[in-house]
Amino acid sequence: MLIDTHAHFYLKEFEGDLKDCIQRCKDNGIQQVLMPNVNVESIKRMHLLEDENPEFFKSMIGVHPCYVKEDYQKELGVCKSWFEKRNYCAVGEIGIDLYWDKTTLEIQQDAFRRQIQLAKELRKPIVIHARESFQEIFQIIDEENDKSLTGVFHCFTGGKDEALKIMSYGGFKMGIGGVLTYKKSGLDKIIAQVPLSELVLETDSPYLAPTPKRGKRNESSYLLYIAEKLAEVKSETLNSVAEITTMNSIELFEL
Repeated sequence: MLIDTHAHFYLKEFEGDLKDCIQRCKDNGIQQVLMPNVNVESIKRMHLLEDENPEFFKSMIGVHPCYVKEDYQKELGVCKSWFEKRNYCAVGEIGIDLYWDKTTLEIQQDAFRRQIQLAKELRKPIVIHARESFQEIFQIIDEENDKSLTGVFHCFTGGKDEALKIMSYGGFKMGIGGVLTYKKSGLDKIIAQVPLSELVLETDSPYLAPTPKRGKRNESSYLLYIAEKLAEVKSETLNSVAEITTMNSIELFEL
């Protein structure tokens, strides 16, 4: 049994065949899917999916760095208020993204820090989006880290130094997705040196579909391809990979 710790099933890409997608997940041993919020606009649809499938979908809430704009403090306030109304498995998807827009770095940093502090207050893990921003992310975590702070570096694509840094925190995992299956990514060589105890699985659906589905819409049923590749990289059985990464997910997100 597998858990997809990161998938955006509430997006329009799944409107036409959502029920079929869910069934394919179950057919491939995916027992649960965690959904990160991206902004205020995505909350309603995410909640609806969880309410309709409470055993299958679990929600988290936060403001994605690409949606941190001039009104970000208002968006943060809305997200924070929802914690008084519902139970979420994490604060996410949060972080810093310097691929799309470097001009918003200052407010991205502030939004990230505020959401880390909220997570510590609520005793919830954080789900970190780190695109071309590991050093900026590490700087803030170094300042905010304590025994209460846990989480996952979503879509980990760093090198050995970044992996070692993440493991040094003690409370964080690395989210491994479709990039692991890409021949030229080099991620397999890095992950070969990382214990399974430090990893959780994810798809980031509908993005980053793994080989052999690369270029198509990603979905959580494809998590099986990622698990199979991880088993190959780690010279482990698929059952072992499933058992360890699933337990990592259950413990981190208190599922």
